[in-house]
Amino acid sequence: MKKKAFILFAILLPTLKIQAQQLTRFAVVDVDKVNVAFFKDSKAYRDWQDQSAGVQREIDRITKEIQDMRNAQFEADGKGDKEQALKLENDARRRSEYLREYYRTKTVELEAMKNNLGQSESFYRQVSEGIRFIAESEGYTMVLNSKDPNILWFSSSVDITDKLIQNLRSRR
Repeated sequence: MKKKAFILFAILLPTLKIQAQQLTRFAVVDVDKVNVAFFKDSKAYRDWQDQSAGVQREIDRITKEIQDMRNAQFEADGKGDKEQALKLENDARRRSEYLREYYRTKTVELEAMKNNLGQSESFYRQVSEGIRFIAESEGYTMVLNSKDPNILWFSSSVDITDKLIQNLRSRR
């Protein structure tokens, strides 16, 4: 009986050692930092910047147009041409109303476009795959968002944010 127990113990001993040595390793990722770093170089972010710049150019152009109308109105008024001054005043008012509506509409569009940058399914898939790759290759059993309010403290040695950003950039 003792011999059977000893053989069973000898067989199970390596398994017990392996299980005892298997530690749970955690890592953290700053998802906000990944969003900023990843999107600064992404086509979607550049498109958003181009769109924003285009809207600003159009606002500047219309604003100059309105200012030119106001200047022409003052000149016409100074020359005593009340009819032309009134026409220019009405044109400038209509153009100002158009500018306000244009600004409101474009602001909503640009805000929606900006909000969608970090919510694309393909981006989350890439982040998830990148996290999984790093976690599996470096032996982490769990990766948490470093901005989670339930995480009270963590060592910078478990922060894999920069590795994840490099991984995402290398996949482009």
